[in-house]
Amino acid sequence: MRVCILGSGLTALTLAKALVNQNIFVDLVSSNKNHKINHSRTIGISKSNFNYFNRNITNIEKISWKLKKIEIYTDKNKNEKILNFENSNEQLFSIIKNFQLYEVLNKNLFKNKYFKKIKSQKKLIKQEKYNLIVNTEYNNFFTKKYFSKKIEKSYNSYAYTTVINHEKISNQIAVQVFTKIGPLAFLPLSKNKTSIVYSIYNSKDIDRKKIIHLINQNNIKYKIKKVEKIENFELKSFNLRSYYHNNILAFGDLLHRIHPLAGQGFNMTIRDVNLFINIIKNKIDLGLPIDISVNYEFEKNLKHKNYIFSNSVDLIQEFFNFERKFNNNILSKSVKILGKNRFINKLFTKVADKGINF
Repeated sequence: MRVCILGSGLTALTLAKALVNQNIFVDLVSSNKNHKINHSRTIGISKSNFNYFNRNITNIEKISWKLKKIEIYTDKNKNEKILNFENSNEQLFSIIKNFQLYEVLNKNLFKNKYFKKIKSQKKLIKQEKYNLIVNTEYNNFFTKKYFSKKIEKSYNSYAYTTVINHEKISNQIAVQVFTKIGPLAFLPLSKNKTSIVYSIYNSKDIDRKKIIHLINQNNIKYKIKKVEKIENFELKSFNLRSYYHNNILAFGDLLHRIHPLAGQGFNMTIRDVNLFINIIKNKIDLGLPIDISVNYEFEKNLKHKNYIFSNSVDLIQEFFNFERKFNNNILSKSVKILGKNRFINKLFTKVADKGINF
């Protein structure tokens, strides 16, 4: 069996590693000659996905920083939490730098006999050469021809990312502050480093001094020594209308993109990888062919779940955006009351960890 993966990002490398672990030949093809990994970007991985990654893809213990609690505030009352999620015994979430995960996956794949990296797409890929072609790229022939139809939404916002260096503290608590101009996340990376993701409404280009001022204004516990390079990207959400065309399957962020406020983007991709690998393993065990039926089962089992989950995250964003627009904290107070209910708090934590499973 041979699979072709189009792309060179974290999704492509993660799926490639999961496949070669099953002794499946993988050709990784990218049209992006100068793939760059943003050093200020981080990803949060939930406990169940972290355990799956370690068992089935590669061990990432050494590059992760475990969080035991997530606290949510509004800028109107920074001394009083409106929501609180915690796990005193184990990690609730783990934070990893994008470029470190990229390096680990790249290194693990480099010497694997089942893996081959092709640097360009000068020659048109022959579909009949592969059992499956998995596309993770936004701009290539297959995306433009087969995967352009989507349900899309623009948030009229830009996310600003950086890393702050600060004095040492225990630093195992992630903090999300819903401010008047958008949600701000403090995501610990170590005892003296914390990642920042600030999603700001109606802001294409805000200068460095202004961003630093806004971070300091909403900082509730760090004594900052240095702010590293600040980068930004536009925020959009979308869900692809069709997941596959014949033996070509769209995957990862090409299928679904969501607002970063809940830290669920890459978690959705890991769940997609899990399902995809399980479908293939089941077919191999039953002696069935690896063909278009894999893509059919993947879409049938996942499309509705991804759509519901994406819209749930969007609902959270709209919820606090509504409060921001009308300058009213009644909604936050309601959430605080709900958050104190053990059943509801446990349900929120479970969904954030495992997604929607039914």
